[in-house]
Amino acid sequence: MEPDTIVLVHGFWVTPRSWEDWITHYETKGYRVLAPGYPGFQIEVEALRADPQVIADLTVPAIVNTLEDVVKELDRPPIIIGHSAGGAFTQILLDHGYGASAVALNSAPTEGVRVVPLSQVRSTFPVLRNPANRHKAIGLSPAQWRYAFTNTFTEEESARLYERYHIPADGGILWDSVLANFQRGMQGTWVDYQNDARAPLLFVSGSEDHIMPPAVQRSNKKHYSSTATTEIWEYEGYAHLLPAQEGWEQIADDVLTWAVEHAR
Repeated sequence: MEPDTIVLVHGFWVTPRSWEDWITHYETKGYRVLAPGYPGFQIEVEALRADPQVIADLTVPAIVNTLEDVVKELDRPPIIIGHSAGGAFTQILLDHGYGASAVALNSAPTEGVRVVPLSQVRSTFPVLRNPANRHKAIGLSPAQWRYAFTNTFTEEESARLYERYHIPADGGILWDSVLANFQRGMQGTWVDYQNDARAPLLFVSGSEDHIMPPAVQRSNKKHYSSTATTEIWEYEGYAHLLPAQEGWEQIADDVLTWAVEHAR
């Protein structure tokens, strides 16, 4: 049987609201669509901005456990689509045995991926410039948001989406992701790149993405040495906030077709 459910996993600096167009798009095709938030994200964007402590308290294990609780309750394995940090969490879910197939859009790296392009450094500098930010929730200014997320958008559209979607991000998780490659043992974003049993995985990259450039996606894909299907696509002209950029409908349809065809 084909999957009947799609689980959409959001990234940092946004909430499940960032999937609003994709939810409607896939529901019109007859799918049940779930877009779970991180622990404490049951409130709206505006409330998280007003009191970001719940963001500062986040941990990777807590996020993964929350996502697993959603997926394990389903009658059959879903298609999982993650964006940015949600792409890394999607890879972790697959490694843990969940999902019929999965897509990682402009994915954050999992442990062991050490490619750090200059544009990524600039995009994450608001957090990584100060180690004290490990204990805080750090937001982006409108200009920083445009550079990291919407560099191919008009100023007006970038400003609208900033107001609609932006929240602070957990500084501790971002710092830990950087330090993970220099610490012994398995850290929070570790996956088994040799896991032959995991579901098929597609990486999708936007050519103009600043915060998670194509080089990051290519490196992440190359780390996988298992026999499980692992592919990568690149869309020209797309920035990091690919799910909200003009033309997203075609990408949503393309990745859904791939995910259904490869579902195990």
